[in-house]
Amino acid sequence: MNQPLAYVHPQAKIARNVVVEPFTTISNNVTIGSGSWIGSNVTIMEGAVIGKNCRIFPGSVISAIPQDLKFNDEETTVVIGDNVTIRECVTINRGTSDRMRTEIGDNCLIMAYSHIAHDCHVGENCIFSNNSTLAGHVTVGDNVVLAGMVAIHQFASVGSHAFVTGGSLVRKDVPPYVKAAREPLSYVGINSIGLRRRGFTSEKIREIQNIYRILFQKNYNNSQAIQIIEAEMEATPERDEIIQFIKNSHRGIMKGYNNSN
Repeated sequence: MNQPLAYVHPQAKIARNVVVEPFTTISNNVTIGSGSWIGSNVTIMEGAVIGKNCRIFPGSVISAIPQDLKFNDEETTVVIGDNVTIRECVTINRGTSDRMRTEIGDNCLIMAYSHIAHDCHVGENCIFSNNSTLAGHVTVGDNVVLAGMVAIHQFASVGSHAFVTGGSLVRKDVPPYVKAAREPLSYVGINSIGLRRRGFTSEKIREIQNIYRILFQKNYNNSQAIQIIEAEMEATPERDEIIQFIKNSHRGIMKGYNNSN
């Protein structure tokens, strides 16, 4: 870790076997777990807590203050889990008084030039392709894939196992297990390929498809669809997760399937 061309604040808590490449700056009140690699020209500012075996590539800026005029120099953090890869020129801002932290779960891949704003919560095993942009207060579930240049509106939520196609503008909430595409963003099916890769059975995939047929393809409003799903579909963790996501949505759910698009 001893790199004379890097600046590491003497009170930063850096595990012994962390590698810090030249021209990197690590501020006070930073913690980095064992086995991590910090590339050259990385800036890690106060309030960063980085897990084990992470890789942060050149040009990234971690834990800069929020780009939020309401921020009043609160003592907030960025918390990054284990085995996270952050590619070139990614920016991740620390939290505000709303959630006090920005958080990224274990085993995520955040590709080059992505931005994760203040108070975002990102689950485990997510992949954000190049130039993915999360505004403030966004919540992303586990196993979510964002293709390139996806932009997510502040306070929006993306459910677990969802896939959002490249160039999408996410203004409404995206429920779990679905594929989202088109403009305005719409349901185009469930993420069957991703679900199979993660071990979901054909029966479970059909169950999820049947739930979304009721929700998105039968011309019911959301309240009607939820009543039918609760009455007619067997209670399972997946069914209940979908129902709770829709009931808890603050921005409303994205459009349903439309043959005319």
